[in-house]
Amino acid sequence: MEPNCRRCIACRRVAHKKDFWRIVRVHPSHSVILDRGMGRSAYLCPQKSCLKLAQKKNRLGRTLKAFVPESIYHELWRRLVKEV
Repeated sequence: MEPNCRRCIACRRVAHKKDFWRIVRVHPSHSVILDRGMGRSAYLCPQKSCLKLAQKKNRLGRTLKAFVPESIYHELWRRLVKEV
């Protein structure tokens, strides 16, 4: 695997990290935010199928080992609509 490559938590595709959305569980507060911050990260393809699967099966919550608020999913859906 090349440096700076990450794997989508939904479809398992490997690509450069700039091709994914980054969701972060910030240390030490354990709050979940998008794009920036130090802490545990999960990466997700900016595609409807990946976002739907991640939300349905709680892949973000399990990967980050934290509660993911509904507002995070709302923001990701909003971004998805903007990109199309």
